[in-house]
Amino acid sequence: MGLKFKLLGAVALGALLAQGAQAQDNSSDGRVTLPQIDVSSSRLGTGIAGASSTVITSEEIERAPQLTLQDLLSREAGVQTTSLYGGVNGTGTTVDLRGFGVTAPSNVLVLVDGRRFNDSDLTGFDFSLIPRNSIDRIEITRGNSGAVLYGDGAVGGVINIVTKNGLGRKPNGRVEVGLGSFNTKEAKLSASGSFGPFSTAVFANTFNSKGYRDNNQTRQNQAVGDLRYNIDSGSVFFNIAADRLDQHLPGPRTIANGPFVGNINEFANNPRGTNYPLDYGKRDNIAVRGGVTRDLWSGAELIVDGSVRRKDTTFATFNPLNSTFLAPNTPIAYNDTTLEAFSFTPRLNLDRNFGDIRAKAIAGVDLYRTTYKANRALFQGAAPNHVYDFNQTTTALYAQPTFTFRDNTDLSFGWRVQRNSFHARDTFDPTAPAGPFGVNPQGQPLDTSETKSAWHLGFEHRFNSQFAVFARMAQSFRLPNIDERVGASPVLTVTNFDLRTQRSRDYEAGVRFHSSRFDLQSSFYDMYVTDELHFSPITFANTNLDPTRRYGFENAATFRVTDSLRLKGSASYTRAVFRSGPFAGSDVPEVARWSGSAGASFDVYRKYLTLDVTARMTGKRFADGDEANLGNNMIPGYAVFDLKVGGEFDRFFWSLSVQNVFDKSYYDYALDQSFPGNQFVQTYPLPGRLFMARAGATF
Repeated sequence: MGLKFKLLGAVALGALLAQGAQAQDNSSDGRVTLPQIDVSSSRLGTGIAGASSTVITSEEIERAPQLTLQDLLSREAGVQTTSLYGGVNGTGTTVDLRGFGVTAPSNVLVLVDGRRFNDSDLTGFDFSLIPRNSIDRIEITRGNSGAVLYGDGAVGGVINIVTKNGLGRKPNGRVEVGLGSFNTKEAKLSASGSFGPFSTAVFANTFNSKGYRDNNQTRQNQAVGDLRYNIDSGSVFFNIAADRLDQHLPGPRTIANGPFVGNINEFANNPRGTNYPLDYGKRDNIAVRGGVTRDLWSGAELIVDGSVRRKDTTFATFNPLNSTFLAPNTPIAYNDTTLEAFSFTPRLNLDRNFGDIRAKAIAGVDLYRTTYKANRALFQGAAPNHVYDFNQTTTALYAQPTFTFRDNTDLSFGWRVQRNSFHARDTFDPTAPAGPFGVNPQGQPLDTSETKSAWHLGFEHRFNSQFAVFARMAQSFRLPNIDERVGASPVLTVTNFDLRTQRSRDYEAGVRFHSSRFDLQSSFYDMYVTDELHFSPITFANTNLDPTRRYGFENAATFRVTDSLRLKGSASYTRAVFRSGPFAGSDVPEVARWSGSAGASFDVYRKYLTLDVTARMTGKRFADGDEANLGNNMIPGYAVFDLKVGGEFDRFFWSLSVQNVFDKSYYDYALDQSFPGNQFVQTYPLPGRLFMARAGATF
């Protein structure tokens, strides 16, 4: 309760400060123009009328004091995050829209330049995969409506990362280096430009950090290249991106109390320690995409494109130091997985006027095929117990027109029909080395196909240039991912790989207000989910939950006090509850009811000295595994304050960021494994105060 009032008070304080300041126009040569925040429709594709949307510009990304994209996104209305690894580059941190908790990676669809980038495994999208300096903007569209254009998984919403290219740019370059807490080192290089009909852009990053915790070192290298050929009637484009990640995994810190588990509080006594000094994970990722665009006639554009991606991951875990069952550092599991994804997505964009009516439409075909092969062994070099060989094919037809009447009323409707085919095989070797607790028997083969549909109906009316109302309703679905199918049975029982497809329907209404100084977006939503997919980290089983419901409201506002000072705030209420079954009325774990942010951007002295500050707040939430809402081990609410000062002179620039200024000790994920008379909770501490100094030059 206290955090809720602090949250509302912070937002109210920002508004009062804005109202009390004297607005003035004192711009002059050399003054930095603060980036505008667009709280209007993000215009994914041809636009999703009626949707609650936000656009984060490259200028905002550059000025943000947050060190990772996930932390930057957590400032936005309705966004919550969950972290497991304690690193300082955000690897393994998930982003949640509209209250899905631990299953957020599979319920929030991430796009890169409008193309699906979620993998068919449980890891979801890793935002550290995209070099931050390569991003032009980030578009957030909340709710089910993105499913028509982009397919399954767009339940909580869609996040579209739009990358930069060299189109229309003079040849330019940028070099940046950084040093920070925990022996963190990074370097960034970018170059772009146009040469006649050709344009190109290149981005390369390297990152190395010891990390906040023991056994928490992270090394990551990234590179992106983009090449385009443009003429009046069309274009040809090619993009390649590669990423290599080597990360050590520190595991949880235990809080325990009881006759069987003893009295332990590793989070309070040694949050930076680890009981897993040997655990690690590695990832190699490469993605190639390309295509052509062609203007067929006035107002009609054909796009034919496709992509190929490959992700190789390895993961090794060992018995913890504090185990009472096995010798410390005894191998527990070694997984070696290859995932390949292919896509072909031709589509047609239409934009024509018919008197006072403007018609915009997008229609197309999506073909995606994913192959997955995983060797599950006891340790590296051992014969695998299981070799999982899966493939999944989806084929879809979709269309979504939007009609604008008299420039003030939008009406949009869309429909998608998608055919999903899944095939699974498990090659089992009973003679392979196994741990003392054994391994699951061979899984049953599965060959299944089904057809699902998604639809959207949206409306927006602009009464004038300042005030608008919007509303929508939509239906979407989510397929079980591969890791959920593998874990569909508890330990030592036969895996059948079979789960029902999740279905969702939601409703939303809201208002937008815009003036020369003030922007506001406020909306209320109500979502009903059936056959929600859920993994239990206690039983290691996946299941379809009893029906659930999400509802709440989201508010985002900005106020430009002067040309040098802008205030921004958000406040959201998110409720995720079970509608029926043994937990009817209980909150879905890992979803905080209250969240929000308050911040300011200030040009202290033109472009030479700037200041950006943000407070990010999240309320308490039930720990994973506490579906009954016993509440004995709730994750405490927290507020984190971030600050950044910077500036530029001529072609040189610099900045100093401090994240978690007041060194708050906190975590945003916990697993409650308590049993009668014994408290046993696994927590994942997040970094304390973080410093990062950066400097560079443009040329």
